Amino acid sequence: MKLTGKQTWEFENPLFVNSSGTAVGPKEKEGPLGHLFDKSYDEMHCNQKNWEMAERKLMEDAVQSALSKQNLKKEDIDIFLAGDLLNQNVTANYVARHLKIPFLCLFGACSTSMESIAISSALIDGGFAKRALAATSSHNATAERQFRYPTEYGGQKPGTATSTVTGSGAVVLSQQPGGIKITSATVGRVIDLGITDSQDMGSAMAPAAADTIKQHLEDLGRTPDDYDLILTGDLSGVGSPILKDLLKEEGINVGTKHNDCGLMIYTPDQQVFAGGSGCACSAVVTFAHIFKEIEAGRLNRVLVVATGALLSPTIIQQKESIPCIAHGVVFERAERGNA
Repeated sequence: MKLTGKQTWEFENPLFVNSSGTAVGPKEKEGPLGHLFDKSYDEMHCNQKNWEMAERKLMEDAVQSALSKQNLKKEDIDIFLAGDLLNQNVTANYVARHLKIPFLCLFGACSTSMESIAISSALIDGGFAKRALAATSSHNATAERQFRYPTEYGGQKPGTATSTVTGSGAVVLSQQPGGIKITSATVGRVIDLGITDSQDMGSAMAPAAADTIKQHLEDLGRTPDDYDLILTGDLSGVGSPILKDLLKEEGINVGTKHNDCGLMIYTPDQQVFAGGSGCACSAVVTFAHIFKEIEAGRLNRVLVVATGALLSPTIIQQKESIPCIAHGVVFERAERGNA
């Protein structure tokens, strides 16, 4: 691995996505990508006693699905990297308790999907692991209760709000050849332009996404035309136009190259306000949909930029602004056995 430019890692050894697993809740099942997910539930409790256990079950399902597709056992994994939105990353920690795999716990809020893949790739490229498992999750009821109001409260939301995705995504990475190659990753900076409204995550996170995309293109000497798709994590309907405007100010026109996972996972008639959000938003859309598009040859090079708002309920009540971050990973189509 080498540092290219200021913030981009270029991997010197071939790195591949060997398998992925996804599990989602009822609203995601009813969305336009519902048929692509490995497992889905008809109710939010996912057959568990409480919301937190439901989220844990989703991550366990996603991990098991990713492992089973390669006929792997947990003992075949050298390191597990995961995180979520809850205090002390309890979902990831309790799943790691069950897996008993060497574990690195991460918190990047909704950027965790690409943060975990970037670090996993670096560890494999550097020879510190042969096979890594990366995972993240979110749950509408657990996240809303922690960061805003319990869903049972029935609090009103503005149009700028987003709907936290209930789901989990997991991915197995190694140097074993596969159909999807990981070639580089850009580590984001924390950007804070003074947004204080926790019901407007899109506006808060868009500057971080713009900063990472701009730096990625500069570091690698590329333009948006070098990609079939530049995909952000959960800017949704509010943040996506802001992202495009910010990039235009820097002379970068992403145009139709851009899409956002928060706009892809639901349909407008599902009452999701500005769209989807949460750690699982970028994970399940990328792993279930984008990976299939790459393997089918309909996409050849994709930059996935997962966006995260690094807030806490306490700090928001103290009227602090919301620092945000975005991490990008490049996935490319690879001919099997010929990469």
